[in-house]
Amino acid sequence: MCSRGGCPASSSYDDEVYIFEGFSKVVFYLFYLYRFLCAFLRFVFTGFVGICRFCLQKTDKARTYNRGMEIIDKYIPREYLALKINYCRWLLEHLPKVKIRERMLDGTLKKRLIVGNQRYSLDSQSGKDLYLKMELREAVERELALYEAMWNLYFRDSIPEMEPMKTIRTLYTGSDTPVIMNKDYFDSLKNDANKNYPKPVFYPFNGIYYRSEAERSIAVLYTDMDIPFKYEPEVKLSGLRKPIYPDFVPYFKEIDSCKFHEHFGIMSSSDYIRDSKIKFGNYTNAGLLQDLDFYFTYSSNDAMLDTRYLNAKINSMIFGAMTCCVGKSAFII
Repeated sequence: MCSRGGCPASSSYDDEVYIFEGFSKVVFYLFYLYRFLCAFLRFVFTGFVGICRFCLQKTDKARTYNRGMEIIDKYIPREYLALKINYCRWLLEHLPKVKIRERMLDGTLKKRLIVGNQRYSLDSQSGKDLYLKMELREAVERELALYEAMWNLYFRDSIPEMEPMKTIRTLYTGSDTPVIMNKDYFDSLKNDANKNYPKPVFYPFNGIYYRSEAERSIAVLYTDMDIPFKYEPEVKLSGLRKPIYPDFVPYFKEIDSCKFHEHFGIMSSSDYIRDSKIKFGNYTNAGLLQDLDFYFTYSSNDAMLDTRYLNAKINSMIFGAMTCCVGKSAFII
């Protein structure tokens, strides 16, 4: 029989039962804590995914909206837009398809350019040239997508095929050697170089002050049509002792040629009429032809410049140069 102090075997059994019950409770609580953490993490993850999807949808909508506005805000004449599309397609046919691959070399991550079966180091001159062509190809692909979207928005028929062609036009600047009016000549012209006459501050656009609302409208139109231009650059012409400052010198990359654009805004003034005759003589004396190398536009103070008028001038000048110019050559990339 057990003494009053209790049975040792019974006491040991009670301790084991107590320990087991305590362990069971701990396991029970841990299990429910685990389920709570799983539910909480699932809730957090679901919320995070939902937020990410919402942000992506907003971003896609914003991109779509911006893309749509980019198309709606632009308008390019039909013939010139077709030429731009064909020019982009021609570039994509002749630009190499370059891929970038990364690999570890001597513990350093190196980038290599791959064209077909050839590999080039990004540090080599060939690699640098290919990298520039890769960037050019990406830019051309974006331009082509925009131009094709514009065509599908404004026109229903198929895009006519045209062959982009360099038009070789020259002018005489004072020496016996003519200067080709290509991109090199365009890049040599300094923008906004006329400091002889102060300009009003009422017509700003892209950091430049223009002399009239009509001139600013022309600058906006050139910008919307993706036509680079110089405003009042310094130009030297044969037969003149002082340089002249044409209102605009746009560059048309599709024919690799720049033109001189003079705008006259007060045709009721006899001084303006006399000025237009003088400028016409200056350009023709330098070997330039009207509507091939230079063109004039006109407006009055009480009427806004009609963009259709300038669009028609641009179309006539570009395709006239492609058809009638003396020298033509193929593009070289």
